[in-house]
Amino acid sequence: MPEIPTSTIARLLIAVGIVTLVIGLLLLLWPRIPMIGRLPGDITIQKDGFRLFVPIASSIIISIVLTVIVNVVLRLMR
Repeated sequence: MPEIPTSTIARLLIAVGIVTLVIGLLLLLWPRIPMIGRLPGDITIQKDGFRLFVPIASSIIISIVLTVIVNVVLRLMR
């Protein structure tokens, strides 16, 4: 089995730490972000005893933000 260089493990641990920090901050601040879940492209259907929520626009915004974060982390690791 080939040996993994220490610098690779260190970079991986830093990346995991940054991702964990970002997820923790998002979970902490999520209730305070008023627009997520209520954007114009989010679909909500309510009927008697039934509620369907499809956050299309919110998912696109979150995807863009996460893509930028991942790209920044990967560029820092190079």
